[in-house]
Amino acid sequence: MTVSYTLKVANSRFGGFSKLLFRWKGSIYKLLYKEFIVFVVLYTLLSIVYRRLLTEEQKRLYTKVAQYCNRSTDLIPISFVLGFYVTLIVNRWWAQYTSIPLPDQLMCVISSNVHGKDERGRILRRTLIRYANLSAVLILRSVSTRVLKRFPTMDHVVEGGFMTQDERKKFESLHSDFNKYWIPCVWFTNLAAQARRDGRIRDDVALRLLMDELNLYRAKCSMLFHYDWISIPLVYTQVVTIAVYSFFAFCLIGRQFLEPLEPGQEGDLDMYVPLSTLLQFFFYAGWLKVAEQIINPFGEDDDDFETNKLIDRNLQVSLLSVDDMYQNLPPAVKDKYWNESVAQPPYTMATAAETLKPSFLGSTFDMRMCEDGEQIQPVEASPSMPRIQTPLLSRFLSAASPAISIKNFGRGSRAAPHLRRPRGDGAFPSPRLGRPEDPEAVARIEEEETEDEESRGSEPPTPGGHLGRPRSPKASEMRRKELPLIQVKAPSSESIGAEQPGAWEP
Repeated sequence: MTVSYTLKVANSRFGGFSKLLFRWKGSIYKLLYKEFIVFVVLYTLLSIVYRRLLTEEQKRLYTKVAQYCNRSTDLIPISFVLGFYVTLIVNRWWAQYTSIPLPDQLMCVISSNVHGKDERGRILRRTLIRYANLSAVLILRSVSTRVLKRFPTMDHVVEGGFMTQDERKKFESLHSDFNKYWIPCVWFTNLAAQARRDGRIRDDVALRLLMDELNLYRAKCSMLFHYDWISIPLVYTQVVTIAVYSFFAFCLIGRQFLEPLEPGQEGDLDMYVPLSTLLQFFFYAGWLKVAEQIINPFGEDDDDFETNKLIDRNLQVSLLSVDDMYQNLPPAVKDKYWNESVAQPPYTMATAAETLKPSFLGSTFDMRMCEDGEQIQPVEASPSMPRIQTPLLSRFLSAASPAISIKNFGRGSRAAPHLRRPRGDGAFPSPRLGRPEDPEAVARIEEEETEDEESRGSEPPTPGGHLGRPRSPKASEMRRKELPLIQVKAPSSESIGAEQPGAWEP
């Protein structure tokens, strides 16, 4: 059974976690006590041999070996390797839990979209949800030892009510070299299509919704299968295990309390019990045991997933939803706050203090503005107000040449009448300053504009504004045959500075 201590840590208080240290089931003591005893025994044996059985010359040699082993422990990156490995294992463990198929969404869709209070409608709903539960049982038999012990053969699955004898014969007649957990999902789709043809499912939208929920359910079954099939690479697990075991093998020799090599030299304090080394073993080896326990959460450890309980819950809840609860609704009546503008549920004496707390209205709600009243007076925007521009934007705006006429770009002049107009003398400035445009071309363009304005006055506007107005055939022909092509070149900074003031009017 999963060890849950959520209620014990609901409130943070003094010594709250300390009470959890004395639990045995699911604890690190239960996982690690055998390895811990072996390490302590080996350390004690080496200490006795060093202190009682070795000669002075042998002790000197052992001291050099112990110092070498103690220095070698710093060369093993045990914290990095082990920490990254355990993080990977924990993420994989939680992802496997979220991949367990739960029929809650599917049963709601079946109950609301497969209609019929008669026996046929009831059979359809119960069969559809039973096929979904059967698929989950088949995949859990493949990955969980607990479920396999509960349903060791297909006879036990039939006896459990997940499959009929006819369905078992059909299931076993379909030969495949791979896991056949997906067969009930295919039965589900065929039965749903039959219900659509019979009118039990009213429209194709409801059928599509049912298929989408089934595909999500089947995808979770598939993910469980792939998590069981594709494990974390074995080389990574071997590297971490070897790193931990070799680290503490060096610690057995290098962490002994040694006598000084030279007579009269002051040695380390002889405490007999290596407290820091034992704590280090408890932390690192315990970290490795945690990864060993949750690398496959479908076993029979204390904190492994309770898959059998999940199967019982899913079958009971899903059948209740699609059968007994089908169109079995309580009467819709006026709620308690029908005549009240503000609904305020009551509080108990234990929670009455929460009513004194103000509601959160935003982080800037209580911010005090400056005392100067002029800073918060509303100001209307006007054209004379200066505009703030970024340096980069100002550079581009100042570099734009007013000598480029918008009429050189076709009909854009009529799309934006608020843009700059040509000079009053009728001459269009050339891209090269000081050279006027062709007067005949200007006259033709003005004639075209006059004709377009007359046609627009007699014809209704088309959708899309000026972009949707039909173009005059005569004007189009004149544009295509007579107008010369003008190549627009960006003027240099010198030409912009040499521009005569007053050449363009806003």
